[in-house]
Order: sequence, then structure tokens, then C-alpha cells
Amino acid sequence: MADPKIRLSEMLGKLKGRNFRITPQRFAVVKILALSDGHPSVEMIYEEVKKDFPTTSIATVYKTVSLLKDLKEVLELGFPEGGNRYDGNRPFPHPHVICVKCKKIVDPKLDSLTDMTEELVSDTGFEIISHRVDFFGFCPECKRKRG
Repeated sequence: MADPKIRLSEMLGKLKGRNFRITPQRFAVVKILALSDGHPSVEMIYEEVKKDFPTTSIATVYKTVSLLKDLKEVLELGFPEGGNRYDGNRPFPHPHVICVKCKKIVDPKLDSLTDMTEELVSDTGFEIISHRVDFFGFCPECKRKRG
């Protein structure tokens, strides 16, 4: 996980550098994304922001997340059943381990992915511009509950 304070500063700097206003609500969304290692959904972010700013609309959260995504400051993880999740701490392609029961998402340290990408380029001649590698299973807590 990147240093959350540095990520917060980087994200705010990118917004300010593009002349976007840093409203209290926008700051709250950015802070949640920068500090979270749990890959929150827009709905999760909205519930957190509402605690301090009860009149905030979910549209404000969607717009801020979309803006950050456009600025390449968050990585969007889409899932076939819906419910996209967002990574503001590591906004670049990297592998994820996802619990099929509780939906927890973890960023494993997998250095061999660089070697795999280089091998794919060598074998196929493709220019790889992005990738997504997800592993699905049961997290330790859900595994214990299953028996």
C-alpha cells in the first residue's frame, strides 16, 4: 500500500493542477479513496461522506470518482454482477485477490507479473497498455466460517 498521506496529496494536487475546486465533500471522497486499502464502491464512499455531510448526494460522489478515474488517480474494478469498486491507493493495473463470500479485495505482492507481461509481449508482439489479473477464493475469515 502506498503512503496514504502522499496519495492524498498527489490526488489533491492533480485536481488543483487542473483547476478543480476542492469542496469539503470532494475532499472527503478523495480522502476516503486515498486512505482505503479496501477498494470501496461508490455506495460505500457515499455512506462515509454522509456521516460528515448529510446533504451530500450520491451524484456528487459519482462525479468525483469519475473525475478521479479520468485523471488516472483511481483504478476502477468492474464486476459482471455490477458494483464497481475503486482503488485510489494504487491507481495502476495490479493483481487482486477477491473473496467470493464477503467481497473483500486484497492487493497481493506479485512481482512475477512484470515477467509475465514481458513474456506476453515477446510471444505475441502486442503492445500491452493495461492488464487485469484477479484471483477469486475465500478470505481467511470466510474460510474459517465455512469450516
